[in-house]
Formats: sequence, structure tokens, C-alpha cells
Amino acid sequence: MEKIDPKKTLGALYRPSAREVTQVDVPAFDFLMIDGAGDPNGSKAYAQAVEALFSVSYAAKFMHRKQGARAVDYAVMPLEGLWWADDLSAFVANDRSQWRWTMMIMQPEVVARDLVLSAIEAVRRKKALPALDKLRLETFAEGLCAQVLHVGPFSQEGPTIERVHAFIEARAGLRGKHHEIYLSDVRRADPSRWRTIIRQPMG
Repeated sequence: MEKIDPKKTLGALYRPSAREVTQVDVPAFDFLMIDGAGDPNGSKAYAQAVEALFSVSYAAKFMHRKQGARAVDYAVMPLEGLWWADDLSAFVANDRSQWRWTMMIMQPEVVARDLVLSAIEAVRRKKALPALDKLRLETFAEGLCAQVLHVGPFSQEGPTIERVHAFIEARAGLRGKHHEIYLSDVRRADPSRWRTIIRQPMG
């Protein structure tokens, strides 16, 4: 059975340098998504959203492996988050109680949308996950963006985000939502080694 890792196939989007901010054009991909609000730290709704996203993503992976000659064994993509606030000052001031978020996991092109939707129902039959009712499959395209790899804890992202914004402001203007892609398992890795892609649409 063929094995693929979409992070490697899409290296320009999912394997950026930590040394320099780069410009990328992000095409449309299918994502499983869940929306929420408030401080994610210690939030039951946030934890439930992440659990539902990974449960369905892995269910889709294993269902796809049973597709016979069409089957491909692929690596499940990392968790991603879109972050914003209705009042921008709350976001800048790190007032997490006012934050809004969309957590999501990209579904590889080799996986049919119908199979992903079937995976949602398969998980629903096996597990009582409250966030499943909030889950949706949506096509999302960001277009032109700037991004860089941040290495270290989330609390130290500020200077990295400023680098991305400065790169954009020298060329265009900020648009869209702050986007983070979590490449590390934060439950196991040392925070000093956490690897997070910081991405911001530009236009």
C-alpha cells in the first residue's frame, strides 16, 4: 500500500523555515472545522473540539485504508487554528476571554468528501463526543499569505508574529485571521521545542 505524508508533499506550506518569513500562495483544501470562543486553556469546549477533530480524522484514515486498490496510507495532518476577536484590541491585549477560534484539520486530497462525512457518523456510533454536532467539512482557501516557523512556547510567539506582520506591511496589508499550525505534540514535547507555523493572509 502506498504511504504518503501530505506535510512533505506540501512542503512549502507545512515545512517553513524558522530563519526567514516567506510568502506562499495557499490553495483550497477540505478541512474538518469546529468554531468556539474564549480562553482555550482549561476550556472543556476547546478540548472537546480537538478530540472530535482527531477522532474523525483518524477514523477517515482507517476507513480509507480499506478502499482496496484505491487505498493510500497517509499521515493525519496537524491541528490548525484560526484566531481573532470581534474587538481587535482584546486580541492585541491578549484578553483570551474575548478570543474566537476555529480549530481544524486538513483532509488530504486522496480522501473523498463522502468518506469523511461517513467517518463522522462512524465516530458518532462509537463515541458520545459532544463536539461532533458542531463539526463541519468545509473548503477553505487562504490565498496569498506570509508565514514562518516559531520554535518555543506559545507565550513567546509575540516577536515572531511581529516579524510576520512587518514582512506583510512592507509589501501589502494584513487581512483575514491569525493562523497557527501545531506541528508538535504539546502533551509530550518540551515547550522550548514546540514547533508552530505562524501564518497571516496578506493582500
